[in-house]
This record gives sequence, C-alpha cells and structure tokens, in this order.
Amino acid sequence: MLLSKALQAPIDFLVAGEVFGGNRGFRRIPPEKGIFPLDHFHECDSEKKLYLGCIKVSAHKSEQCRHLSKKYLQCRMAK
Repeated sequence: MLLSKALQAPIDFLVAGEVFGGNRGFRRIPPEKGIFPLDHFHECDSEKKLYLGCIKVSAHKSEQCRHLSKKYLQCRMAK
C-alpha cells in the first residue's frame, strides 16, 4: 500500500501564527545547553527575595546588589 508523501513526512505541530500564515520559515529550536531552568520548586526563593528587595531599595542600581545576585546564581547552579 502506497502512502502519499505528505503522510510519510514527519508532522510539525503548528503554532497559532502559522495557521494564519504568520511565522513562515520560522522553526522553534530548544534552548542551548547551560541555560538555567525555571525554579519550579522554589528552592532559591529566599535568595531571590533578598535580591529583589535590594534592587527595590537601591532604586534599581544593580551594582549595590551584586553580592546578592551572586548568591542567587550560586544557589541555582547548586540545585
């Protein structure tokens, strides 16, 4: 039994924009290795809250909060 070429080709799932002609030629690719995943289990919430509080108090001047940013990233890398 012969199948048409369309049925033999792998099926790509369409995104909403593709259905109506948008995003032509755009293929989604997974993120590269080394990108931090989201903190779904909230393992580093305390470090995150300290950093965000520091940013708020310091009028969004990140230089003053770099030590807290470093602690948060170390926590994320460890988990």
